[in-house]
Amino acid sequence: MAAISLETAKKHLEMWLEAESRVAINQSYTIAGKSFTRADLGEIRGQIEYWENKVQELQNIAKKKGRNRIYRIVPRDL
Repeated sequence: MAAISLETAKKHLEMWLEAESRVAINQSYTIAGKSFTRADLGEIRGQIEYWENKVQELQNIAKKKGRNRIYRIVPRDL
């Protein structure tokens, strides 16, 4: 499985934000008596949350140079 780069995640987030703005303006429309719906706004918002989290995760990895630091603390009563 190929890893997602930070640039790719940012592009996807940007696309979903644009989709949200387009759907918010005109989510459904009617042509010749037939009603059409562009997309589900709830699904778009879910994708926005996913890509925001992915961008944040990748930025944290880049900031820490790919290392996750784990500390183990053992409380002792002296």
